[in-house]
Amino acid sequence: MRPPSPAGSDSTGDGTIQTLRALGDLTRAHFIVIWPLLFCSGLLLALDTYGGFSFRTLILAAFIGLFGFEAGLVLNDYIDRNLDRRDVDGTLTRYWRPFHERPLPSGKITSEAALRLFLLLAAAAAVLIAFLPYPHSLYVAGIMAYSYAAESFYQVKKRDQTVPIAQVLGRTDFALFPVAGYLVAGSPDTTALLYFLFFYPWTLAHLAVNDLADITNDRAKGMATIPVLYGMSGAARWVLLFTVAHGLLAVIFAWALGPIAAGGFALGFTLLILANYRILSGKTAGAAMRALPLFHASLLIYIVAIITAAVVP
Repeated sequence: MRPPSPAGSDSTGDGTIQTLRALGDLTRAHFIVIWPLLFCSGLLLALDTYGGFSFRTLILAAFIGLFGFEAGLVLNDYIDRNLDRRDVDGTLTRYWRPFHERPLPSGKITSEAALRLFLLLAAAAAVLIAFLPYPHSLYVAGIMAYSYAAESFYQVKKRDQTVPIAQVLGRTDFALFPVAGYLVAGSPDTTALLYFLFFYPWTLAHLAVNDLADITNDRAKGMATIPVLYGMSGAARWVLLFTVAHGLLAVIFAWALGPIAAGGFALGFTLLILANYRILSGKTAGAAMRALPLFHASLLIYIVAIITAAVVP
């Protein structure tokens, strides 16, 4: 028999590693770089229009975007902590979580600790927002408060609905995220509106793909998601409808941003066409899982295209 380790050595180290892994799963740590980039894509567009670039503003915005979005992810898990115990298929969890586990249902993180982490992240974002000049601080704080309310509404309403009001209203929070980045240095204007209109249909299509991939769990939890409401074929058509709407609005947004953005948007939209082909061909959870990385790749391409268009003369 192996002799016991000295008190507090291996057990403490293993416990710390397990806690860090659980935090990585809670925060979707492998996607963590995307959120500040998306937020700052809006900021850089505003700076291109209004001027006043500074690294202080860029760094401040990056951390506002990081803390603010991560708080929303933790809130998502906190609200669904009891329903998530009913998961029967771990496929989507393995995609979204770097260590392949939901830490609240597993008990690796308590619900109280998750709530404290949400409050800490939201408070950190709020403190940083307070350093923005007025009225930009008011714009960004207002969107942050609205987004947490919309996220809460979405998580609760999708449990009991006959029409997808939770999705239609709830995804405005994600669509407003880069707009909040724009308002760090800009004002409500046509560019901010175009960014929202460009991104909102993408968020609705993306959410439906996510739900298609997770249909087994949504049925087990009694969630009224798009594929539960309309079936797999109906959800595939939903994705196609909002992808088309997104493509049309991308043309308008690219026209306003210039040829660099137009090239990036064309490449990103090509990936969305391939994603839709996969979904429509299969109309299964597996087909949606194969399409989901294409949606995320398109988002990254859009971000790079928007940032490049903003910073290249």
